[in-house]
Amino acid sequence: MIKLLPTLTVIAAIGSGVVGGVFFAFSNFVMAALARLPVPSGIAAMNSINITVITPTFMTALFGTGLLCLVLIATAIMGWSQSGSYWLLAGAVIYLIGNPIVTMVFNVPLNDALAAVDPASSNGAAVWANHLSQWVMWNHVRTITAIIAMACFILSLL
Repeated sequence: MIKLLPTLTVIAAIGSGVVGGVFFAFSNFVMAALARLPVPSGIAAMNSINITVITPTFMTALFGTGLLCLVLIATAIMGWSQSGSYWLLAGAVIYLIGNPIVTMVFNVPLNDALAAVDPASSNGAAVWANHLSQWVMWNHVRTITAIIAMACFILSLL
């Protein structure tokens, strides 16, 4: 396992970077663009994105990196005396909590609520307004934690 550790760490850094980049785009311009649309159109576009994002490639990047982090956490703890173990553990924990867990606990329920509402109703407008503030806030968390995790993984290799 020790021989594979640098390779696994690089894969985790790349996965974190890819996921952080996707979330960065949403935090910086995708959600702002959707917010400029009429409410029913914004909801329809976001619902379409939420369906379309479920691809093997993105799910592997998001959740596969999370699974890899579980391996890296165990490896860092078992090899605590090894150089870079602190950074490896920090990156893995930060990614795991900040991305797969935040996604499942906060972003997905907000997406589900958006999918369940009538976009043309007054309730639809309220759910959309809440979605734009709450979903984006949690997306900022995902963006920042993915980037910090990537940096930690890189630092663990130095």
